[in-house]
Amino acid sequence: MSGNALIYNIGITLLPGVGSITAKNLIAYCGSAEAVFAEKRSRLEKIPGVGSLMADSIANSELQKDALDRAEEEVKFIEKENIRPLFFTDTEFPQRLKECADSPVMLYTKGNMNLNAERIVSIVGSRRSTSYGKKICEQLVEAFASYNVLIMSGLAYGIDICAHRASIKNNLPTVGVLAHGLDNLYPAEHYNTAEKMTENGGLATEFMSNTKMNPEYFPRRNRIVAGIADATIVIEATVKSGALITAEIANSYDRDVFAVPGRLDDPSSEGCNLLIKANKAVLMQSVEDVIKAMNWDLESKKPKQTQQELFRHLSGDEEALVNILKQKEKAHVDDISHASGLAMSRTAALLLNLEFSGVIKSLPGKIYVLNN
Repeated sequence: MSGNALIYNIGITLLPGVGSITAKNLIAYCGSAEAVFAEKRSRLEKIPGVGSLMADSIANSELQKDALDRAEEEVKFIEKENIRPLFFTDTEFPQRLKECADSPVMLYTKGNMNLNAERIVSIVGSRRSTSYGKKICEQLVEAFASYNVLIMSGLAYGIDICAHRASIKNNLPTVGVLAHGLDNLYPAEHYNTAEKMTENGGLATEFMSNTKMNPEYFPRRNRIVAGIADATIVIEATVKSGALITAEIANSYDRDVFAVPGRLDDPSSEGCNLLIKANKAVLMQSVEDVIKAMNWDLESKKPKQTQQELFRHLSGDEEALVNILKQKEKAHVDDISHASGLAMSRTAALLLNLEFSGVIKSLPGKIYVLNN
């Protein structure tokens, strides 16, 4: 990625009022982040979900300059600190996360990691973990070592840091997702662990430098932890634990959620027990419960993957668009939107994701076909 393209890719995340969903929609219509900055206000206004007020903001030359100037500063920081930026159209961007409609447009990473590893599990839990919770966490991570699993968590106190340290001990790759920029680390006590993690894993965040830790950012961090993994495991959680938010988000993404049960009178396990009771998590007694549920024990028997097998990982709406193209062979974006009954903005965003995933390809004139 050229430095100029990176400036625009970061810049689009800094335009006032443009969130990740809108940014993806704009890029889908305009073709690139740079093209969004160059697009006329009259055309921006016609893009579904934008409207006149947002079009005014996007096309405002002073706001554009502010965004690009700040982006240029960030590029200098990235180059100085050996940060690896990932734009959502990059092949290295986590594909699982890309399936989530509200996934970030930019990720900033530091270390040696593969966010598209074959098997990824997120482990979350109470910041005030008990000796029981830490013991279970260490045992689970040790068992995952036989399956070469990438362990994700949030580098917080309690279960999070236990999962990261157990991963290091068992030579498993592990990545901590932060709720702040990569120019600082919270909590500071975990600095040495974070340094070791960069050797086989590392740190990831959607936040730029000079972004300080803020509890309001935790849900945004949690959606990355949930969306980037095949499954989320909750080990100890009170009823008000942030781990329950991660579990709820994982459920909303149709990801598998597991919870380790605890004593009925133990507040540290009350959240896990409630998840199981509400059928929002599968009761987990051993790592084999996850392995079997994910069919990882059968992978050696699977036939070689074909394009058709990729379709099984699509969301319901994406599968609907693929089925339309199967019937029509090729179709214009307007026809696809009409046939699916989805809004044009939603259709455009889904088609963009399918194209980046290699399922379909675009032809001149906004025509789409399956990628055979």
